[in-house]
Amino acid sequence: MSEINYKSPIYLQLREVVRTKIEDGDYQPGTAIPSENEFAETYGIHRLTVRSAIDALVHEGMLKRVQGKGVFVVGSKVERDLETLGGFTQTMSEKKAKPTTKILSKSLRKAGPIFSLVFSIDKEDDIYYIKRLLLADGEPFSLEEVYIPQYICPKLSGIDLSVFSIYEVYDFYGIKLDAAEQTLDLVHLEQKDARMLEIDTETAVFLFECTSKDIEGRVIEFARTYTRSDKCNFSVNFNRE
Repeated sequence: MSEINYKSPIYLQLREVVRTKIEDGDYQPGTAIPSENEFAETYGIHRLTVRSAIDALVHEGMLKRVQGKGVFVVGSKVERDLETLGGFTQTMSEKKAKPTTKILSKSLRKAGPIFSLVFSIDKEDDIYYIKRLLLADGEPFSLEEVYIPQYICPKLSGIDLSVFSIYEVYDFYGIKLDAAEQTLDLVHLEQKDARMLEIDTETAVFLFECTSKDIEGRVIEFARTYTRSDKCNFSVNFNRE
């Protein structure tokens, strides 16, 4: 933006300058961009104009404000293919990101009327409830709630899920995933859960609900995954029949 084009709003011009520097690698993921004062001085524009440009990129998820520290470049979003079955660890590894899992809760509970229908089991049968925080390269990525019938993985209680992925556990039991039904929605989290993802309650997250079946047609897992919208996008491929 060496020259001002008065036919186009100045803040939009600066927004594209910063976007280009991010895409070209001049501003690296995880690093701070110049301050509002520096931008204003460099381009001879008002600080409020700079703020508008930066706010637009924060809203897009390309930048992140950290109070008291500045504005930082957000790393590339992880793309989720809604047609491919795969766990968090596998997905992160394919995207060259380091996956980490923090187990927040793991317990047995009764299936009850809802999950007895989901899993085609009795209301009094036990199911595992697992809540975990998923991190990519050390940053909170998703909150996940997973429900698994006990008969599917009888000894799951004794397996450290921060060491072994759920998909590895399925391998232990010779379970082969074959199909899944997945839905996508935008929701807002309660304050406690939002804080764990390091976002505020006004920031919408992706909610993926997935029902997975094995090659025998049994429903083996129901999962709700709340994923930061600034860390993920998704793709769906359509083919003409």
